[in-house]
Amino acid sequence: MNPFYFDTANILLSLIVSMALQAIFFVFAATLKTDKVTDLTYSLTFLLLAGGLLFMHPEPESGHYVLAGMVALWSIRLGGYLLVRIIQMGRDRRFDGIRENFVSFLLFWIFQGITVWATMLPVTYALSQESLPTEAAFALGSALWLLGLIWESVADQQKFAFKSNPENENRWIQHGLWKFSRHPNYFGEILLWWALFLAVTPVLSEWAWLTAIGPIFITCILLFFSGIPPLERRYKKKYGDNPEFQSYHKGTSMLIPWLPARDDANR
Repeated sequence: MNPFYFDTANILLSLIVSMALQAIFFVFAATLKTDKVTDLTYSLTFLLLAGGLLFMHPEPESGHYVLAGMVALWSIRLGGYLLVRIIQMGRDRRFDGIRENFVSFLLFWIFQGITVWATMLPVTYALSQESLPTEAAFALGSALWLLGLIWESVADQQKFAFKSNPENENRWIQHGLWKFSRHPNYFGEILLWWALFLAVTPVLSEWAWLTAIGPIFITCILLFFSGIPPLERRYKKKYGDNPEFQSYHKGTSMLIPWLPARDDANR
């Protein structure tokens, strides 16, 4: 039972849980000056929120199980991938100059908690409703979610395999899904969160449509803040003088997969 009787959609409760988890792991990360739990905590928070909300439901239907399962599958896949990656890398360059600054590091963790909470808003609301129809919108949303999950997973695996090869140390990936988009993994993630929003639209009414903040928020984060922009700056700094990279950058869609227009499109 939700202890906040006025919080019928568990919006406040999910925020408290999200921030509490970040606080616990922040203490661990700040004490040991480690990056190994940051992304893992991000994924784990989604998993625990989805599982907890499903557990709290007095009489969950098939739609509730499927919705929570989709979030759980995505979070386990992403969390596992990010954990393996950080173990191999040893450190996350995003935190260079941040992990040693207590305030900056704390603010990052606070923002991470807010990001999880905001992104989960449509799912949080839907898992708190008595019924969740599994008709046209839910079926279409589930199909698009699966497409997004596969797209993100394949893109991540292709890049991980590429970066794991020492011969590619000073190269950028431009094959597979990366031939059609410079950031196909983020396209997949944005797609799957919008798909989940579509899946729950049958239960949205009045103020609940504001849960669209969720997919809008994660889209803006990836497009304008912590996703694409720092990667674009890093690549331009490292490869900007390379004519081949200039051709790839100019002729390849930034996000939405599209046929390459550069001279080496048939590569």
